[in-house]
Amino acid sequence: MESLSKNKIKWIRSLQKKKNRDAEGLFIIEGEKMVLELIDLWPEYIELLCTSDANFKCSLDCHITDERTLKELSLLQNTNRLLAIARKPKLSSKTNAEFIVALDNIQDPGNMGTILRTCDWYNVDKIICSKNTVDIFNAKVIQSSMGSIYRIPVEYRDLGTFLQTSDLPIFGAFLEGENIYKEDLIRKGIIVMGNEGKGISSEIEKLITKAIHIPRFGGAESLNVSIATGIILSEFCRNN
Repeated sequence: MESLSKNKIKWIRSLQKKKNRDAEGLFIIEGEKMVLELIDLWPEYIELLCTSDANFKCSLDCHITDERTLKELSLLQNTNRLLAIARKPKLSSKTNAEFIVALDNIQDPGNMGTILRTCDWYNVDKIICSKNTVDIFNAKVIQSSMGSIYRIPVEYRDLGTFLQTSDLPIFGAFLEGENIYKEDLIRKGIIVMGNEGKGISSEIEKLITKAIHIPRFGGAESLNVSIATGIILSEFCRNN
């Protein structure tokens, strides 16, 4: 294995910034499970692979570095022995996409990654993100998405314009609205999920055609947005 050069280290560090990831169309993947899945399923996306394990075996070219350097390059709390630089996937969404999740200013990377994974589980056609939603190529989003980023199309759009030009019914998750368990739902429409603290913005709320809510049976004030997304998607898919 070739040693990881100073220039490569500097380049990897530069990709910690969104503007550089966008400019180069690349992002960082960390963690043994994630990188091994990438090697196994999508090796063609890998631009660079590096490890701190001198005994690591791989059919691809791999750079070796020490644990300290790998820790300095990591954006995660728990440093792993593998790190990869990969090209951003270019996934084509269905031209007749009918089952869409729209995210209005989701900010927490962990929530974003879990929503990606949940949408992958329920085979959502695509995810539309408002332009101020967290970057899906943030290292923490990648980590919590568990590979779903390579399976589900994600677009960043002006959310208001997208909703105004769609013929699909638009469902919004609110604390007030129709009880989701009493609705006759089919696997068709746009499901809008709002910001963790503020919910759906007033601009987007005006475009909602059906307000729904998950009834509360206990004392919790609210549900985490990624958990709420999973419950709602389950109800839309239950009768299909």
